[in-house]
Amino acid sequence: MWTGAFVSSIGTWMQKLAQSWLVLQLSGSAFYLGLDNFLGEIPIFLLALVAGVAADRIDRRRLLIASQFVQMSCAFTLAALFALGHARVWHILTLSFIVGTAQAFGAPAYQSLLPSLVPREHLPNAIAMNSIQFNLARVIGPVAGGLALTHLGAAWCFGLNGLSYVAVITSLLLIHVRHIPEPAQESVIESMKQGLGFIRGREGMLPLIVVAFICTFLGIPILVFLPVFARDIFAGNEATYTVLLSTEAAGAITGALLVAARGRRPNLGRDALIGLIALGVFEALFAFSRDFRFSLVFVYFGGMALIGCFALLSSLVQLIATDGMRGRVMSLYNIAFRGGMPIGSLVTGALAPVFGISAVVGTYGIVLACLAAYLLFFHRRLAAL
Repeated sequence: MWTGAFVSSIGTWMQKLAQSWLVLQLSGSAFYLGLDNFLGEIPIFLLALVAGVAADRIDRRRLLIASQFVQMSCAFTLAALFALGHARVWHILTLSFIVGTAQAFGAPAYQSLLPSLVPREHLPNAIAMNSIQFNLARVIGPVAGGLALTHLGAAWCFGLNGLSYVAVITSLLLIHVRHIPEPAQESVIESMKQGLGFIRGREGMLPLIVVAFICTFLGIPILVFLPVFARDIFAGNEATYTVLLSTEAAGAITGALLVAARGRRPNLGRDALIGLIALGVFEALFAFSRDFRFSLVFVYFGGMALIGCFALLSSLVQLIATDGMRGRVMSLYNIAFRGGMPIGSLVTGALAPVFGISAVVGTYGIVLACLAAYLLFFHRRLAAL
């Protein structure tokens, strides 16, 4: 599973680099870059409850395979459009929404499948290992994508991503899982209510969901708007963007390794809040830096803090959830966690032309650090999780 996801993630990041750069190039606007990310993420926000119920009723492996086939088809469609010279911004935006819809059903299924592959005591390590493959791919993928975009053209980035889905589909056909959901007797609405009731009844779950939203709303722009920093702040090109993205990903791998080494020791919540403070500080430093060398240092540590927080928060939620409720719990968590991404991207894309990308992202970093510090010192229940 790790190997299949790793190969697919490399292809995804190849496409992500090419797609972000081409949206900015075709439109000339940071707003469309934010809109593309918004359309790719908002289905996860809108369909999360239904997708969570599906993950608790349908064989999660089959649900994931269907999701992968849809995403593979979209990648090959983009490859054909660019190969024939017919690609327009609206094509990219439309396909981003379709991919986001497929991911809306795939995400809770994947997150629910992971705990059925490892013993409970190894779950934080497994989540960290999953973060490692994802972020290792973020180092390799952008480099490979940058080379392919520069020397072969955009169609190759999308086509190679389409082929990468074969690896993850093959791995899904090979694995054996311990828990397969049983058909439910209650209605979809009743299943949703059960998921909401579970979250309300479990101590610490609601604060975790709020923190997840804050983390992605204020923290993810350091990643989404790297092409704007590369072009407008550092007067660079796609190679500059590749270096920034790869450096951030290298920091993310370090963060995931630290979480894996930490294991399941107490005070995961406290460490997640400390990581959020660090993320806010380095995000602000990166936003206001004008020295490319210092910026690489700041984006490295920002990436380390970002993924460290992601892995710690996900571990806490997975440890609280039960097998029968996991799909619904993770889908509700995704509403906050993934919902903050498109909303933050859209707001940032709208504010950047007015106030400047540095001012907007720098302010986000300061606010994030202050909020996390408040929660750390005055919300002891969350810090004690």
